[in-house]
Amino acid sequence: MNTATEAASKIETFAADAKKSMSAQMEKMSKSFEDASAFNQESFDAMTKTSNMSVKAAEEINAEFVAFSKKTVEDTVSATKEMAASKTIVELMEKQAVYAKSTLDGMMKQATKMNEMAMAAAKESMEPINARFTAAADKMKTFNA
Repeated sequence: MNTATEAASKIETFAADAKKSMSAQMEKMSKSFEDASAFNQESFDAMTKTSNMSVKAAEEINAEFVAFSKKTVEDTVSATKEMAASKTIVELMEKQAVYAKSTLDGMMKQATKMNEMAMAAAKESMEPINARFTAAADKMKTFNA
């Protein structure tokens, strides 16, 4: 009978250890799912933030383009009136040369400004995504360790 009691005790100990081990594994799995879910939510939030920042930047760039276009039209109308008032061909050519140089300089400055705006917007809007890549890399390091 002593052997049967020992066997029953061993089986009970084995079952208790198995239950404890299974519970620990289930807790780890549950924690892993929670961590993955939280990570995915943070990544989704970063994508949303990036998208919102990109839309805002596009609106700002568009507003800048519209304002520049309006100013260009106004300047062209003004220059055309001034050129039309020229008394001689030489005077007309001088006014036209000044206008052409001014227009070209203005377009180059505006192109530089728009490029700087676009580059700044791209850099700023990618910061949330870059942070998620960094977080993902850090997670991978913990898995490999």
